[in-house]
Amino acid sequence: MCGIIARIGSDDAADTLLTGLENLEYRGYDSAGIAVQNGSGVKVHKTSGEVSDLKSKLNYLPTGNVGIGHTRWSTHGPPTEENAHPHTDSAGDVAVVHNGVIDNYAELRTELAEKGHVFQSDTDTEVIPHLINEYRQELPTEAAVRKAVETLEGSYAIAAIVEDEDRVYAARKGSPLVLGLGTDDWFLASDVPAFLDYTDEVIYLEDGDVVVLEPESYEITDLEGEPVHRETDTVDWDPEDAGKGEYDHYMKKEIHGQPTSLANTIEGRVEDGEVDIESLPAGTFTNVEEVQFVACGTSYHAALYGAQLLKASDIRAEVIRASEYDSASGPVDENTLTIAVTQSGETADTLQAIRKAADRGARTLAVTNVVGSTIARETDDAMYIRAGPEVGVAATKTFSSQAVSLALVSQRIAADIPHADQVDDVDVMLESLEDLPSQVEEILETTDAERLAKQYIDSDAFFFIGNGLGHPVALEGALKFKEITYEHAEGFASGQLKHGPLALVTERTPVFAVCTGGDDGKTKTNAIEAQTRGASIVAASPDDHPVVDAAEAHLSVPDTHPVWAGLLANVQLQLVSYYAADLLGRPIDKPRNLAKSVTVE
Repeated sequence: MCGIIARIGSDDAADTLLTGLENLEYRGYDSAGIAVQNGSGVKVHKTSGEVSDLKSKLNYLPTGNVGIGHTRWSTHGPPTEENAHPHTDSAGDVAVVHNGVIDNYAELRTELAEKGHVFQSDTDTEVIPHLINEYRQELPTEAAVRKAVETLEGSYAIAAIVEDEDRVYAARKGSPLVLGLGTDDWFLASDVPAFLDYTDEVIYLEDGDVVVLEPESYEITDLEGEPVHRETDTVDWDPEDAGKGEYDHYMKKEIHGQPTSLANTIEGRVEDGEVDIESLPAGTFTNVEEVQFVACGTSYHAALYGAQLLKASDIRAEVIRASEYDSASGPVDENTLTIAVTQSGETADTLQAIRKAADRGARTLAVTNVVGSTIARETDDAMYIRAGPEVGVAATKTFSSQAVSLALVSQRIAADIPHADQVDDVDVMLESLEDLPSQVEEILETTDAERLAKQYIDSDAFFFIGNGLGHPVALEGALKFKEITYEHAEGFASGQLKHGPLALVTERTPVFAVCTGGDDGKTKTNAIEAQTRGASIVAASPDDHPVVDAAEAHLSVPDTHPVWAGLLANVQLQLVSYYAADLLGRPIDKPRNLAKSVTVE
C-alpha cells in the first residue's frame, strides 16, 4: 500500500524522486523520505506527514545521480520519522525502501541484534538493510542482496542503494514493482504514475525477479542469478491523466472524467447488437456451469452488479469477498469460472483467492484496469476496463467502468452457455449503452448534488437503499460517503430496512432511495416507511419514477435502460459525497487510514 520510486541516470535524482513520490501519494501518506548516493555516502532525508512536509523540511536538494524514495502507509509502527523509509543499517551504508510485510522479521531482528546490530524503528523493513550489511562482510553487494532476499519470508518489493556504488538493487515477491525505461535514466516504482512524466516504456517485473540498475544499463535475473527476459510494454496513459488539471481534487476530476472513461470502456465492444470482446471470443465460456466473483471494496460492489445480470440470465453466480474465499467458496471444479475484479490488478486478497481457485481447477478471468498487472498475467483470460489512471483513493470512474465491463462479460457468457437466456431486450440494452457517456455528461452539467449536500450535511446518519441492480449502487453510495466524509453511512437492500436498521431512523437520517426503473416497489415502500418515522427521502431516479412524488429531494437520472440507470444514479451519489466532504473540510483525495492499492492481506 506504500509507494516506491527509484531512479538512476546521469544527473541529480532528488527532484525526480520527489515528483515520483507526489505522483504516488495516493498509495500512502503517513510519512515520506528519499535517499541519494553521491560518492560520499548515502544521504537520507525523511519525515512523518506528507510529501509536502518532506519538501518543506529540505533546505536544499541533495546531489547524487542514484536515489530511492518512499511514501508510507503504516503497517508496523506508527507514522513517525523513525519509522519512515528509507531505512539504513547501523553504519548508514545501505538504504532500503520496501512495500509488503516481512513475516519473519522478529526472528531476523533478534538474530541480528545478537550480532551487534542496533535498530532505530518499529518496522519490519529495517531488518533488510541490516541483513544486506551483514552479508556484505563476506560477499559482493549483489550477492549479499540476493542472500538477504532469500532469507526473507513474506511479501516484498525492495529497492536498495549502497554507499559509493552507482547502482540500484531491487527485487519483488508478492508486491508490485515496475521498471521504467527512460532515454537517459532508469526508474523503478510500485506503480506507473510515479515516472509517467519521464517515460511510457515499462517492464512489469514478476515474482522472483532481481534487478540491478546502472547509469547506462539494467539487468533482470532470477534468484539464482540466471538472466530472464521480460517483455517491454508501452503505457497508453497520458501524463496529464495523472494530474489534477483545473480541478481542486483528483476525485472531482475523476468523477468528471467518467464520460471519457466509459466511452473508452465501451469502444469496439458492441457490434450489431451483440457483445464483441476481442480478448473473449465466442466459445470462451461454453463449458461454464457456475461463476464466482472475487473482489474487495468498491470492486466487490461492481461484482455484485455483474452477478445479478448473470442470475437474470439463469446462470448460477455468487460474489465472494476475496479475504473470505477460503471459508466461502464452496465446490470448485473445471466448470467453474472465477472472475477476479480489481482496479490495480495487485490487490493481495484477490490475488490469493484467484490463485486458490486456479489450484482447484477453475477457469480464471481478470477484470482490471492495469495492463501487465500481476492478476492479468496469472489468469487464463483478462479484460481491461480502460478507465485510465485513477489517483483519488476513493474509487469513482473505475467503479463505473468495472460495472459496464462486467455487464458486457455477463452477456458474453450468456451467449456461450446453451441453457442461458440473455437479457430479454439485450439489443435495446446494448443500444442504450452507447448513450451512457453523454448521459453522465448531462448529470455533471445539471446535478443538484451540491445543494443537497448543504441541505443534509448536519444529519446524524445517511442511509442508502436499493433493490435489484439498485442494491450494489446503494452499497457503493454508502461506502463512498463514509470513505471521504467520515460520517455514519450505511447501505441496505430495500427490504432489509424494516428488519433492524429502521430502529436507527430519525428525522436526522435522510434515506437515499436508488430507483433504476426496474422492480423498485420495495424501495419506494421502505423509503416511505422511513419517512413516516421522520426521515427525508432523497430519490436518485428518473424524473417520472413514482418515488419522486413522495420524496423531499430528487437527484435526477436521465431515462435509459434499467441496467444502466443505477450507474447514472451512482454518479449523482458520488457528487453528493464529494460536496459533503468538501463542506466538512475533509482531505478528499487522502482519507485517513486508507490507501489506494491494498497489496497486503
